Amino acid sequence: MFIDEQYIEKLLENAKTTDAKEIDRILDKADSFEGLTHQEVASLLMLENPEQLKRMFSIAHKIKQHIYGNRIVMFAPLYVSDYCVNECKYCSYNCKHKFERKRLTMDEVREEVKILESMGHKRLAVEAGEDDENCPIEYILECMKTIYDMKFENGEIRRLNVNIAATTVENYQKLKEVGIGTYILFQETYHKPTYLDMHISGPKRDYDYHTTAFDRAMQGGIDDVGGGVLFGLYNPYFEVMGLMLHNEHLEKEFGVGFHTISVPRIRKAEGALQSQYPYAVDDETFKKLVAIIRLAVPFTGMIVSTRESKDMRKELIRLGISQMSAGSATGVGSYQKNKKAHVQFEVIDERDAMSVIKWIMDEGMVPSFCTACYRSGRTGDRFMSLAKSGNIKNVCLPNALMTLAEYTLDYGDEEFKQKAIQTIERELPNIENEKVRELTRENIEKIKQGQRDLFV
Repeated sequence: MFIDEQYIEKLLENAKTTDAKEIDRILDKADSFEGLTHQEVASLLMLENPEQLKRMFSIAHKIKQHIYGNRIVMFAPLYVSDYCVNECKYCSYNCKHKFERKRLTMDEVREEVKILESMGHKRLAVEAGEDDENCPIEYILECMKTIYDMKFENGEIRRLNVNIAATTVENYQKLKEVGIGTYILFQETYHKPTYLDMHISGPKRDYDYHTTAFDRAMQGGIDDVGGGVLFGLYNPYFEVMGLMLHNEHLEKEFGVGFHTISVPRIRKAEGALQSQYPYAVDDETFKKLVAIIRLAVPFTGMIVSTRESKDMRKELIRLGISQMSAGSATGVGSYQKNKKAHVQFEVIDERDAMSVIKWIMDEGMVPSFCTACYRSGRTGDRFMSLAKSGNIKNVCLPNALMTLAEYTLDYGDEEFKQKAIQTIERELPNIENEKVRELTRENIEKIKQGQRDLFV
């Protein structure tokens, strides 16, 4: 197993004595977009010097701007089933919680997707609890096929990421065949004693099977995988080290690490078996963790959800976040406002999608609905090669602007249109390649004439 608790604990302890000169060297390395080893990450986690912390945050912002520019990729979760056989202390879906469980019918899936599409979403994350009887892999595949088959006046859902329990190579192959975008799985905690304490019973209790899920996903042909931990279950510094070691393992074995890393913090959950978390992460520590991850894996997307407030999300996008959800509902069937649904966790940012997207533009950012890389085969090591070469800029910003133009015409009110026009005109000169810049202008004009789904 690539996670060695004693090794991590010893590394963190030794890192406390890292001298200022070594910290400067590590920050210099990060400043040149080289990424960091897990040993170097350990040193930054122990960093307390105010001036060096300030510089670290500045480098995180620089990396974010250099690699991702002002773009923020938008998505929304779609919960299709809350049946679950696992007894997990932190989750409201735990099998001991007695509430009326639900699994969407295909007609109900279509209704939810209609609502999500009307918000302008083109990228969804399909979410489900673990229950092979009530929510088998065949059901998830049927949901995906149903969603991909839907066509709307303004287009269709173009990318489905999937967040379901650890499964077999065969099942990952099936997900690949149907067109999965990124396979997402949160480790929750890399600290095995805490993991076993939090997962009382059910298949998720198998730490080794859960932790090696991405190996099987890669073996099944899925080369975009998204990791994450639930910050608050154990020492957050240990968890970041776990993420780094896991990423290095995937790079060593499969040539590519995490496509994305999510950074959820523990939130209230009705029916959860535990409500107090001594390792809950405060805001300042949380910002430090996000910044360090951005320095460590500069080309890996970072995701923040509606678990965080508007103000916190604003700070985090400066420190490295490149994707965020908007207008999220975290219950099965809960996009249909007339239906009450049991939610998995408490949402903090309750703004509707349009409000979030307007706010992103007000903050000088570009909301992006792009799904081009996935659909052009730029996944896994091919995506990372493009990103590390710097050529990703000539793809992502143009596609962000084209999808923003499309969104504006299809969903925006007059106020939104004015904001979007200003945003597009401001950002077009930032496309460095002249030919790509002119192609983007031409495509935006084509979009105004009614064409859709244009990308480079």
